Amino acid sequence: MPAQLIDGKVIAGQLKDKLSQIIREKCASGMRRPGLAVILVGDDPASSIYVRNKHQACEQVGIISFNHKLPVTIEESKLISLINALNQDENVDGILLQLPLPSQIDTDKVLECINPHKDVDGFHAYNLGRLAQRRPLLRPCTPEGVMYLLDHIGQTYQGKHAVIVGASNIVGRPMALELLIAGATITICHRLTENLAQHVKQADILVSAVGKPGLIRGDWIKPGATVIDVGITRLPDGTLTGDVEFAAAKEKAAWITPVPGGVGPMTVAVLLKNTLVAAGFLSNK
Repeated sequence: MPAQLIDGKVIAGQLKDKLSQIIREKCASGMRRPGLAVILVGDDPASSIYVRNKHQACEQVGIISFNHKLPVTIEESKLISLINALNQDENVDGILLQLPLPSQIDTDKVLECINPHKDVDGFHAYNLGRLAQRRPLLRPCTPEGVMYLLDHIGQTYQGKHAVIVGASNIVGRPMALELLIAGATITICHRLTENLAQHVKQADILVSAVGKPGLIRGDWIKPGATVIDVGITRLPDGTLTGDVEFAAAKEKAAWITPVPGGVGPMTVAVLLKNTLVAAGFLSNK
């Protein structure tokens, strides 16, 4: 029986509706609207689209978004000065620095300059460290979005083997921490992993976050597994595809996310949720 689709658009829409209601209620009680500052450096087309979508999502739920578009040639010191100013701005609850940054910018150094209590992407070492200690403050958006999807379908974790393909600080590593906290047994695969197929075949829960089309063959999928495809790549014909051979994997899995329309919408929805956490409208649980 073909896998059931996990519709990230629908689930993200439900979360955004909930956030919008919370904002209306809090503002009616006298609290100011939450504010999110978005920094875009350069004119990368994909980044520009992502930023536009985030501004639109803010508008949908009632978050004020502040747009800071900077030239690709900006000096690192000037970018840090802007971040320091936003750290001090009481109307700004969250700061989002759109990645990737141009080569003259030290990405790690700049991210560390963001006040961790305004780090709504959850990339700051402080927030990753809190997650590792099972005391999260602001959680990385994509891994938390994946957990929303898994919880929505009633996924169980204790006694389950979760395999994460990809070990980035943005998705793979915090994804492993999220699933570990939930009670799963974790395997992380990366570019030096040998016999990837054998690891994937053991996965009750598979999360792939590499960005390499067709990396995960459909016949590797364990029957009845839950497959979360975070990878997204634009092909020469303009279509988008994930890491997983979708058609073949769908015939073996119990649940699977489409690309697009799976994890992507949840990443944006959790960004909005994190902004409410930073503003004191929500707890971090």
